[in-house]
Amino acid sequence: MTNTQLTLVQIDNYGPWTVTPDPRREMDLQTLQSRLFADLAQFVGSRDGYAFFTRFDNMVAVTNGLDRDDHELLQESIANRYPVTLSLGIGVDRSPAVALERATDRIQRVGSAQDGDRREVLSGETLPEADRSDTDLQIAHFDVNDATGKYTDRLNEFDTFIHIEQGYASLMRHLREEHGALSFFVGGDNIISVTPDLTEDQYRDAIDHVEAEADVELKVGVGTASNAHEAGFAAKHALEDCRHRGTTVEFADAAVETADD
Repeated sequence: MTNTQLTLVQIDNYGPWTVTPDPRREMDLQTLQSRLFADLAQFVGSRDGYAFFTRFDNMVAVTNGLDRDDHELLQESIANRYPVTLSLGIGVDRSPAVALERATDRIQRVGSAQDGDRREVLSGETLPEADRSDTDLQIAHFDVNDATGKYTDRLNEFDTFIHIEQGYASLMRHLREEHGALSFFVGGDNIISVTPDLTEDQYRDAIDHVEAEADVELKVGVGTASNAHEAGFAAKHALEDCRHRGTTVEFADAAVETADD
């Protein structure tokens, strides 16, 4: 049974800060956001977690294996190097969507995202080490079938982007509404989903739904492990099995070894 630990990362008072004392240059803001996400991804990734940018002022991290001290260190590191601070909410549940709802509630109870007095909230309990297992996380890595041949090498970049985003939106809604899974676009034609225990038939149903609604064909590799890195790396291997075998859904062999990088 999955037991997902998610951390909501929210920049404190970011909206007002961007226009105080005057509106800031947009590219300066974009640079700050991208660097902040890169530092978050590196910090969480070095501890076998995953990070997703969502809206940049709000980011979501899969933090199984990170404890409260790790979260405090992240806040301290960002505060020392950026003109903004981070509030963190932590939630745990077998359903990724419920875990994120709990993490969100932890922050919202303390104050608004635009509350000038709210600073570096850290609320919520991490998954105890004694309760962790090798089945805590199921990660699904989706890929568009022949995106290069169908879109990249045939259409202009913006039209390609529209097709990929339509497929992502369809998958994101379906998995969230039907299964409480959370899906994130990670570049190119790749989508990573943090899911509860889903079956092969449930993944096939999701893929069929996206094809019918958005006319985008997907395949998926699925991995399970105690942390996001191991589960995600296993999912990458399973996705390669899809490519080699011409299949739509593959689950990783439990014996797959993870790389150091």
